[in-house]
Amino acid sequence: MAQPDFDEIIDRTGTHCSKWDDMQAIYGVSPGDGIAMWVADMDFRPPAPVQRAVEAMAAHGIYGYPGANPDYVGAIRWWMDSRHGWQVEPEWILSAHGLVNGTAICVDAFTQPGDRVIVMTPVYHAFARVIRASGREVAEFPLALQDGQYRMDWEGWQRLLTGRERMLILCSPHNPGGRVWSAEELRQVADFCAAHDLILVSDEIHHDLVMPGSPRHRVLATVVPEAAPRLVTLTAATKTFNIAGAHIGNLIVADEGLRKRLQGRLMALGISPGLFGPGMVAAAYSPEGAAWVDALVAYLDGNRRLFDEGVNAIPGIRSMPLQATYLAWVDFSGTGMERAEFTRRVEQGARIAANHGGTFGTGGEDFLRFNIATPRARVAEAVARLQEAFRDLQ
Repeated sequence: MAQPDFDEIIDRTGTHCSKWDDMQAIYGVSPGDGIAMWVADMDFRPPAPVQRAVEAMAAHGIYGYPGANPDYVGAIRWWMDSRHGWQVEPEWILSAHGLVNGTAICVDAFTQPGDRVIVMTPVYHAFARVIRASGREVAEFPLALQDGQYRMDWEGWQRLLTGRERMLILCSPHNPGGRVWSAEELRQVADFCAAHDLILVSDEIHHDLVMPGSPRHRVLATVVPEAAPRLVTLTAATKTFNIAGAHIGNLIVADEGLRKRLQGRLMALGISPGLFGPGMVAAAYSPEGAAWVDALVAYLDGNRRLFDEGVNAIPGIRSMPLQATYLAWVDFSGTGMERAEFTRRVEQGARIAANHGGTFGTGGEDFLRFNIATPRARVAEAVARLQEAFRDLQ
């Protein structure tokens, strides 16, 4: 495999790309001189086998209704086994139009309007969006911030229960905090759901993006196999290989009863995979794709170290230690500034578009989230701009 060129600057403006083409309207940051560090996709091309697969499908020239794709299912099974030690049966795998859609299908299938769905905040903002849009109530269970990292607050959470909770959505690894949950923490989550009769949805989309030297990601289904009767595991190739536009993700469900309920909702809503997504996934989940991921993670680790060193040198600003994902979660509370002030400095001073922490729920108010999955020169420029924007603190 040729070494990927993650240093290549690829101009994504004018391609109907949310990350670059929408940041002027949302953040007031021009793509002409700004840096897009918000939407969680990468500024890298996917591995060569994915490109070849797309080109082959395009060259065929007929884009009719797709049928069953055993290569797609087989590739998912191979990847989960070889990379995560998880043996998945073919019938366990259901497909949705990405994992936000997969989360919404779970909420629709297993809860009723007015039910409460637990999320551990701050957490990926799309969870709350689909819960509220479905007429359910978001139950925010704040994580505890201890020694610079998030911990689960079981004692505090017991006091937040009302009896109307029907589901818990776990983000593993955690976005935006970058935590890799331990096997013991995963057992505690499963025990909590069993004790309170909650469906457990484990979103593991970032499972391939674990930094060197960090604890390895553990698939909850392998740590707590007895959780199967209440467990839905969400996985996707889209985050790992930068193919989110394919809008395809997996709902992996060992329990037949849960699986039939999900299948019923997928059928009722007319949801099935398109033509290109399964082919892209089958190409990505391959030995060549695996080698590309290994190179990617090493590169991201270099970006992480560069970003953290530069940002943590600014007094009062601290980037949370990143164990997984490519999303730096930066705490500005030590500056003593109001949220509007540090946000203004980042957007208008440094001309960087970063996610506002408050959108991730309770506990995120003093943070911004920065996507470092971009060429290293751009990360270095972002660091220099941030240091300049907060120069008076140094």
